[in-house]
Amino acid sequence: MKKTIVLGVIGADCHAVGNKILDFSLSSAGFEVINIGVMNTQEEFINAATETNAQAIWVSSLYGHGEIDCRGFRQKCEEAGLQDMLLYVGGNLVVGKQEWEQVEKRFKDMGFNRVYPPGTNPVEAIKDLEKDLQTKVK
Repeated sequence: MKKTIVLGVIGADCHAVGNKILDFSLSSAGFEVINIGVMNTQEEFINAATETNAQAIWVSSLYGHGEIDCRGFRQKCEEAGLQDMLLYVGGNLVVGKQEWEQVEKRFKDMGFNRVYPPGTNPVEAIKDLEKDLQTKVK
């Protein structure tokens, strides 16, 4: 049975190319992708995950405001009953040049399981997802 992934771009970000690449990559790897497109709220991701019984949410951001847009995401998942939801985030997540290790730590502190910098090959993230799902499958 295919694992379901909710994929989308958060906030006022309308960048769609990376979203399409991730959709294609995840689908080609055998996942059922629910692509909610661009300019989404946290609630739209969570509603899609709840409605489709998804195993992971992939949040993309390219316009630099991902840190602001993602604050409180884990808490909202928990409030919706999605305590064990895998949360992945990637892209150009912050404004300006910042040390990646610090950016990654901030997102992990916010409850994201995996955090990816701009230019990450989707194959790398998909390998992480396969590993994480194997350990989370009940």
